[in-house]
Amino acid sequence: QVQLVESGGGSVQDGGSLKLSCVASGSTINMYSMASMAWFRQNPGKEREGVAAITSTGVMNSADSVKGRFTISKDYAKNTLYLQMTTLKPEDTAMYYCAANPGWISGNSRLSHYAYQYWGQGTQVTVSA
Repeated sequence: QVQLVESGGGSVQDGGSLKLSCVASGSTINMYSMASMAWFRQNPGKEREGVAAITSTGVMNSADSVKGRFTISKDYAKNTLYLQMTTLKPEDTAMYYCAANPGWISGNSRLSHYAYQYWGQGTQVTVSA
């Protein structure tokens, strides 16, 4: 089994910052086991949208809406994926999910939720005006 557990969500005002964490665990899992990891977000009645992704080789992808504001990173020693979010806007409000996939994902699919096998349960981020 692979478990992904998110934390770090909360409520902030427009322009604020939050740092999300995703701890990966399993019988033999480590961060090297996943060729791609990513953050997604979703609101009720809306599709799940890719926010940022990082490959095992360090290649990063991010949505146009968050470029220059959000940074994805890994700490292999802690088996933890991070999303540093700055200059938050009300439109960033959503449930944020951590995702991982052991197989390689091509660049144009790394922000597609269909490509990922493992998911966390989410952490809520709310940004007020």
